[in-house]
Amino acid sequence: MKDNILIYGAYGYTGLLILDECMKQQLPVIIGGRNENKLKEISQKYSLEYRAFSLNSVDEIANKLDNIRVVIHAAGPFQYTAKNMVLACIETGTHYIDITGEIDVFEWIATKDSEAKDKNIMLLPGGGYDVVPSDCLASYLKSLLPDATHLSLAFYTSGRPSHGTMLTAIESMGKGGQIRKDGILQSVPPAYKKMKINFGEETKFCVTIPWGDVSTAYYSTQIPNIEVYMAISKGMSFMLQGIKVTQNIIGTEPVQNFLKNRIPEGGPSKEERAKSLAFLWGEVKNEKGVYKRAGMKTPDGYDLTACSSVLIAKKVLNGNFKPGFQTPSLAYGYDLVLELPNVERWDIND
Repeated sequence: MKDNILIYGAYGYTGLLILDECMKQQLPVIIGGRNENKLKEISQKYSLEYRAFSLNSVDEIANKLDNIRVVIHAAGPFQYTAKNMVLACIETGTHYIDITGEIDVFEWIATKDSEAKDKNIMLLPGGGYDVVPSDCLASYLKSLLPDATHLSLAFYTSGRPSHGTMLTAIESMGKGGQIRKDGILQSVPPAYKKMKINFGEETKFCVTIPWGDVSTAYYSTQIPNIEVYMAISKGMSFMLQGIKVTQNIIGTEPVQNFLKNRIPEGGPSKEERAKSLAFLWGEVKNEKGVYKRAGMKTPDGYDLTACSSVLIAKKVLNGNFKPGFQTPSLAYGYDLVLELPNVERWDIND
């Protein structure tokens, strides 16, 4: 029987948080990753089975998915790690969840929809802070204005990023931004648009970024025009605009390696996360200029990622899933995020 969750990348910063959440809920877990020494250490601590394997070969991965019902893939950057894991999951009939926020990864996994349906498995990338709260907010707004043609989402968090988050951010710096226009993904310069957004507790200066919802919100809502904003300092905005000039340089291998080697290991402490909150804002408009807005408050993004990815995996273990490529709200509705602890959503009437 396929009864277990495999956490791949279980010794990473977020992987350990996911593992802790699984242990709290007494779920059947096997840990996996490339580094056998790190896996052994965790295995001994929790008395868990471990499976050490790389992601270089689909066949090798498939051999390691015996008696696995669902994979929580937590080893990024996912542009390098997702493809073979997804293909192995399809080959073995194993459900797939990851915590990516990378647009290209969402788009590629979406092309595997029919293959996943043939195997009666769910492929759900973006099962963490990227993109559970924002995807649910987008679908909720769509329900308020069914003929919406434009969607804007924004977020800010008071917490600091982990090693993995910074690694992915540096990878994307040389690629510029992305929006969706008339249903088509379009490349745009960094900090392409700017606006001030009232998140409920305070107003923040925000710029467009290539967040995962530029991809996923289209599948969830069919709204053809989508932009995502992040709150930053004005100084950071000037720096991002400077990347327009240096983008080709930042994207080169020597510069990428230089920046990556200076990322500190780990991430925010438990105490830091406890003090951190994340806020989201969203707006939909139709062709007549009618708009609806809503806001959301969540715990720290890393804590939310652990809870949301495990919540989805637990649903799968219980037989609650939709076959094929799914976004969080397509699979479980826009109130999925409200099943997580300490999440609030409100309408904005102004």
